[in-house]
Amino acid sequence: MANILIYMETLGEFEELVLLTVTILNGEGYGLSIIREMEDRLNRKVSLGAIQTVLKRLEDKGMVISRFGEATQVRGGKRKRLYKVTGTGIKMLQHIKAQRINLWQAIPKLSIG
Repeated sequence: MANILIYMETLGEFEELVLLTVTILNGEGYGLSIIREMEDRLNRKVSLGAIQTVLKRLEDKGMVISRFGEATQVRGGKRKRLYKVTGTGIKMLQHIKAQRINLWQAIPKLSIG
């Protein structure tokens, strides 16, 4: 196969889900909005601690970047840390998607009825 990308970094399932969710939120994702989006779309409970740990790990891997939003009175003057997927993160998601499609296409038609 031509143009095969080999990634030194790998993502666990939860990291992948968080990265996809950050991508959906298009630069406006922060801890609680990521949780809400994941719970709504996946019908799965998610803890803030787990999200914060994964976001830090994704940032360390260069998959997301963060910035502080504006301070608001609603948050007592505290600013939200907003996350945005990077080009590296997008490439990783494309790579994972291609792998999944390849595997699904390899399943014999009778196997999944």
